[in-house]
Amino acid sequence: MGRFATIATAAILSASAAWAEDRTGYVSANGVDYHYDISGEGEPLLLLHGGLGSSDMFKPVMPELTANRQVIAVDLHGHGRTELRDRKIDLVDIGDDMATVLKSLGYEQVDVLGYSFGGGVGFRLAVQHPQMVRRLAMVSAGFSADGFYPEIRAQQVQMTGAMAEFMTDTPMYKSYVEVAPKPEDFPRLLQGMGDLMRENYDWSADARSLAMPTMIVFGDSDMYLPEHVVRFYQLLGGGLKDGGWMRENVSRNRLAIIPNATHYDIFYSPLLAGTVLPFLDGTERHKRWDEVVAGK
Repeated sequence: MGRFATIATAAILSASAAWAEDRTGYVSANGVDYHYDISGEGEPLLLLHGGLGSSDMFKPVMPELTANRQVIAVDLHGHGRTELRDRKIDLVDIGDDMATVLKSLGYEQVDVLGYSFGGGVGFRLAVQHPQMVRRLAMVSAGFSADGFYPEIRAQQVQMTGAMAEFMTDTPMYKSYVEVAPKPEDFPRLLQGMGDLMRENYDWSADARSLAMPTMIVFGDSDMYLPEHVVRFYQLLGGGLKDGGWMRENVSRNRLAIIPNATHYDIFYSPLLAGTVLPFLDGTERHKRWDEVVAGK
């Protein structure tokens, strides 16, 4: 069975098979009806999209993600096909919601891949329900509000519903109105996301507490400060010392920088799936120098 215990893997695959026939629908969690779509076969992977987007953001890389995985793609609160309710958009709350969604669908444990806003949701799910997350990959998502370039932070805190009329030509608006239950809610979504981004937070202690193997992925031209990226990796136990020629000091957690990638295109980078899947699958294997010399 490789790296996974027989019983645990059997339970995961059994849960996946149980929902093979019901592959799309809605699950209610704390007053929000979350839209989900299940595709592919194999060990389950919860896929969480970025802010002002939907699961459709991952269409360019979905064939690679579903080749050997059962992907559970969820439209987050107020996004995509999931209606915006009369409660604030909050990462902690949505993290709890994802635990409810997974349990309702019959999953006891999954791997998680989240981008930006979805990376924050995945982070909170892993912190608040660690037994449900086997491995976590966060793409272009930080651990505190001071991790952004100052000019980006200044833009974020200015977002309000009044900006909706100026965004009709953006991919965010066009993709939203294409699938949203109530397209007229777009200004409310902007206001809710703006309110979220105006909040100050520092989850460095939570980052230190993550019990499962974790990978953080950023673009080399991301919206996050390089020093924030390095600090995040250090909080996860990596980047604190030389790995050693026998790899004896290599952290179980990973940092990846995707070249020629920004925050706004990393989620469909052709390098993304090849970066995260070996980690999530537990198949990454690097030979030691002595093994190479010995021809092993």
